Amino acid sequence: MLDYAQARRLMVDCQLRTFDVTDIALLDAFDAVPRERFMPADREAFAYIDQPQAVGAEDGETRFMPAPMVLARLIQALALKPGDRVLDVGTGLGYGAAVLRRLGVEVVALESLPGLAAAARERLGEGVTVEAGPLETGAPGHAPYAAILVEGQVERRPQVLLDQLADGGRLACVQGQGRPAKATLWVRSGDAFGSRPLFDATLPPLRAFAVEAGFAF
Repeated sequence: MLDYAQARRLMVDCQLRTFDVTDIALLDAFDAVPRERFMPADREAFAYIDQPQAVGAEDGETRFMPAPMVLARLIQALALKPGDRVLDVGTGLGYGAAVLRRLGVEVVALESLPGLAAAARERLGEGVTVEAGPLETGAPGHAPYAAILVEGQVERRPQVLLDQLADGGRLACVQGQGRPAKATLWVRSGDAFGSRPLFDATLPPLRAFAVEAGFAF
């Protein structure tokens, strides 16, 4: 039987630390949250592989859990403080939300696939608010947010999500079409939004943020 505690330690030491994840609290959170509990029952053994993992499909869309090193770098870029309110977009079965909660922030987890939202609610318990609804509209009832994490690749600027940030708030996502895309950090300043690339990355795309066929920049 796989030793999941050892697998978590190897993930932290060999995937995260070697990919410039230096925040001690974040490393501790990844070491503490059992990633296998947020996988489908027949795929728990694949939880610690350093690539995205499918966690469920509904209505022709498959939701993926990001690779640990990409998820960790995105969270690290948000520079979270205990008590911050954070929106987790495309939470799947809730792993990213569980890591965020371990950091002492207030988490609202958003999932558009109803079955996954219900499963995430069961796994996360009372410590996280899980909302079922369209990803592209965010969760305005809980806004403003100090930070927003998007757990999938977006092909277009997520303006509705950006509008739900507090002044000074940050949004981390992987943005672009195809490979390679860029992990990107957006920051709100008043009514203006600035962005900067962080590193090359690829995540499975989120249908809610796809560019329509024939669209030209």
